[in-house]
This record gives sequence, structure tokens and C-alpha cells, in this order.
Amino acid sequence: MTHPTLPTLYIANKNYSSWSLRPWLLMTVLGIPFEERLVPFGNEPGQPPFTAFSPTGKVPCLHDRGLTVWDSLAITEHLAESHPEVWPSDVGARAWARSASAEMHSGFFALRETCTMNCGLRIRVPTWPLATLADWRRGEAIWAEGLQRFGGPFLAGDRFTAVDAFFAPLAFRAQTYSPTLGEVAQGYVARLLALPAMQRWYAEALAESWRDEPHEEDARSKGEWLADLRAPAHPTLTPSTPAPPSTAGAHRPRR
Repeated sequence: MTHPTLPTLYIANKNYSSWSLRPWLLMTVLGIPFEERLVPFGNEPGQPPFTAFSPTGKVPCLHDRGLTVWDSLAITEHLAESHPEVWPSDVGARAWARSASAEMHSGFFALRETCTMNCGLRIRVPTWPLATLADWRRGEAIWAEGLQRFGGPFLAGDRFTAVDAFFAPLAFRAQTYSPTLGEVAQGYVARLLALPAMQRWYAEALAESWRDEPHEEDARSKGEWLADLRAPAHPTLTPSTPAPPSTAGAHRPRR
């Protein structure tokens, strides 16, 4: 049952859904109260059954006080209206953080294509496409600029903000695909992965017992599959039968 006074964040499989991770992580780290509603990806052709709560049929989607807010960037800006800590307080850092977040949101297409999110796998890519390498290098450049310009340990200063949430899926991708990264980038990835909220998402991703065939087939095509750390697939599900939705209770995540 949905809590009548808390925002409800609709997400999909934690193992796959990088877009869902962004607002979930942001709200969790900042201690913004919300109710999680996880609806797994299905395996039937066409749109997943998300149109009941999302006008685009995609996740994430936030329901808040009678409003429906879809798209992770729109959700972030909506949250910032009530929670100014979503963005840095300094105007220069805030402008930079918004720009970097928007670039992540609308770009990095080659990296997304080559390194689909799959938290529980370990895959070696024998030969990186040049466009994907360029995206990794651009990510490193953004991280280095933010850390140097604003002093770290997070991208826009001494506290976690939305720009860190937008780049957090790259940390999971780095863990899965092990690209060659410089020392600064490796340190930033390690800091993100060490966050309690990231560890919680990761543990819950590994524990998911359903699979989505298109995501799995896509992951297999990326390179040499080294390890699968996840729970066994649900024994009662077939590829055409998605797992039942699960709801985490209303909570106020710790900082």
C-alpha cells in the first residue's frame, strides 16, 4: 500500500536500471523520505507494463502530492524545489553540476551501448570501440575537473549532490567491465561504490531472483563473461512471466 503523504518513486530492476538508480540514490543519500515501488522489466515484446504509473511507459517516475514527474532530470529539479541541498549552494558549483549532469543525461551513447548496466556480472571487453573509449575519457575529464575545481571528495565539493547521483551508474559499469582508468577516476569510483546507499542498491541487485532476457542477451554480447555474482533465477518464472512487483516500505534513508 502506498503511503499517502510520501512521494512514491517507481523504479525497475536494480540490477539493470541505471536511470532508476539516479533519483533513488539522490533521495537515499540526502535523506529525502520516499516510498519505493519496484516493478520489474518484463520479457514480452513492446512496452513494459509501466504505463499504469508513467506517461512514457518508462522508469523512473515520481508521484508526489498529486503530481507525476517522469524522467530522472525532471525528478531531480522537482526535488530541488523543496530540498535545495540537491544542488551545490555555490552558484558556480551549481551551474557546473547542472551542466555535467545534463551532459551525462543526454550523452555518453557509445558507453551506454557497450557497457549496459548489469551489476552482478564481471565482463572483460577485449577490444574497446573508439567511441566508447572516448566516452570513458570524457567521464574521467569531468570527474577530474570537478574534483580539482571544487576540492572534492565529491564532484561539486565536500558533499554528495545530484551530479554525483548522475554519474553513479558509471561506477557500477566500471566495476562490471573494468575499463582502464586513471588514479583520480579510480579513487572517485571507489568512493561512490563505498557509499552505504550504493552498497545497499548493489546487494539488492544481486539478490533479485528474476531475469530479463533482452538485458541478459545484451550483456553476453559485450565481451568475455568472467563471473555472475547474482542469486539464481527464480525457479517459478519463465522468460515471458515477469516477477510480481515488490514494494519496499516507507522509509527515511540514513545519510
